Amino acid sequence: MTDLSLFSVVAGSPEPIYRQLVAQVRRCVAGGQLRAGDELPSVRDLAQALAVNPMTVSKAFGLLEAEGLVTRRRGLAMVIAEQHRRAQSASDRIDLLRPTLVRAAQEVRELQLPAAQALTLFKTILNEQEGQ
Repeated sequence: MTDLSLFSVVAGSPEPIYRQLVAQVRRCVAGGQLRAGDELPSVRDLAQALAVNPMTVSKAFGLLEAEGLVTRRRGLAMVIAEQHRRAQSASDRIDLLRPTLVRAAQEVRELQLPAAQALTLFKTILNEQEGQ
């Protein structure tokens, strides 16, 4: 079963929790942390771990199934679909990252912060995350 620590939600985010979960699974598949045949946690286990309503997790999993990223197996855990054997190319992963960076750049401009300061902060955050 997939490690629950791959998943997290930001309760105060303007993005709904189910969309946060869908995006996280997409990124994990694109980056190769989740591959074909890997089991997702159960709806109940993930909802408990994240302290969210199980219907929220179920909605996210349903959307992932509808787009063909995961496969539902009756009575068993959902798994990453067969066509996702390896990580996506670097350019495809960059395409997934771009909208997040566009939103961050917009916030930097709205806050009227110098680009150099924002980039320094981004590098610091990247380095902090690597140390965990």
